[in-house]
Amino acid sequence: MIFRNSKKKRLFNLLILFFIVCRYTPNTSIGPERIKTIPIDYVPASFPVNFSLFTAGSKQYVAFYDSSHQLTLVYRELHTLIWDTRKLDLKVGWDSHNYISMIVDDDGYIHLVGNMHSSHLKYFRSSIPFDIHSMQALDTMTGKDEDVTTYPEFMRGPRRELIFHCRYGRSGSGYEVFNLWNAKERQWKRLLDKPLTDGRGQMNAYMQGPLLGPDGMYHLLWVWRNTPDCATNHTLSYARSKDLLHWESIRGEKVELPITLEEKQLYIDATPVNGGLINIGIKIGFDSGGRLLIGYHKYDSSGNTQLFLAHFQDGAWMNKQVTQWKYRWDFKGYGTIVNELLIEPPRPSSTKGRIIFGYHHIKYGDGQIAADENTLEPIETQLIETIYPKELDSVHSPFPGMVVNKVFDFGKPPEGGHYLLRWETLSPNRDQQRQESVPPNSLLELVRYE
Repeated sequence: MIFRNSKKKRLFNLLILFFIVCRYTPNTSIGPERIKTIPIDYVPASFPVNFSLFTAGSKQYVAFYDSSHQLTLVYRELHTLIWDTRKLDLKVGWDSHNYISMIVDDDGYIHLVGNMHSSHLKYFRSSIPFDIHSMQALDTMTGKDEDVTTYPEFMRGPRRELIFHCRYGRSGSGYEVFNLWNAKERQWKRLLDKPLTDGRGQMNAYMQGPLLGPDGMYHLLWVWRNTPDCATNHTLSYARSKDLLHWESIRGEKVELPITLEEKQLYIDATPVNGGLINIGIKIGFDSGGRLLIGYHKYDSSGNTQLFLAHFQDGAWMNKQVTQWKYRWDFKGYGTIVNELLIEPPRPSSTKGRIIFGYHHIKYGDGQIAADENTLEPIETQLIETIYPKELDSVHSPFPGMVVNKVFDFGKPPEGGHYLLRWETLSPNRDQQRQESVPPNSLLELVRYE
């Protein structure tokens, strides 16, 4: 790690950093200015768990687990290459669920949560704006529903208010709770007096969103799951809201909270248990006109895994199968599974009148389906287009089975560039420590790209 402690150490670190940057900043065919990398630290490569990157104006923050699994927060000014470092008193095991979520509020206070999988809320906040060394372990927000928490997320409300939500309870029996930050009093309170979704002890909703769309609405997509076994996902559903307080169906029908399975007007696809639906395989997107698009996968009538697109048209959901693959991803069991298929949100194509739906498939590789924007009829399969330079997906480690992990900036950097975090690891191992040989620690890099 590059530390800022004394003049001698700073000079030494600058020399080391110059060598590392020269070693790791690639020259691409488009020119050396297209991609620039800054090393951060070495991190575990034996399992993946998502880190967090947030740029607030000229200030940039990265939260991650270091090579000893300790939660670490670093900071730099964008015009410098030196990271200031704060080690926080928290260590992760090997659970890929235990990702980190971070945000800097409008007053400059840093909020950070992480290392939560059906465990007590772990919450840190700075007592001085923008200052990583003033981070304090508070481990409570409202004092309610905080002993069994998972999937923490910060987001912004319709008036840019800071909101936090997470699942309370365990897989198959939890519900979603939302908190609102009172900036004046510097306190959290409940946004909703009831859970947003509730499986009534029989199931829980695995959600994508709420996501603010180009129409000014918040869009929520989910599947229900009956047990911790991922094969028990079922019933793809959707709701929307203007204010995160009042919810409705795609038809504008009012929905009382908490949302339950009984709300059939919210169904997009009533696929049953063991039907090939999985929570990581559902995505919210929009077409060129800002209309809602849903991408997902499930089994076809022959039992093969296929991609589907859906949108709302003429008063009903139109669901269209867009692949004809001869492959079944037979997922089941507990813990973080190895992904044989990852999908991207459907989005407009550069070709007018088309949408594209990207995928990463263990057998069929990386690609995207181009479909008609109105009928959803598939037109062709293409090479996948990425919003970042594709060469960032190339694995550099010689260790077998390594994959590239990327986390995008959750903040708002100045104009003229984009940022992401990049590092390499093995695939998930059902959240267990590997007994076989493992790769050496991986270099976590900040990547700036055009």
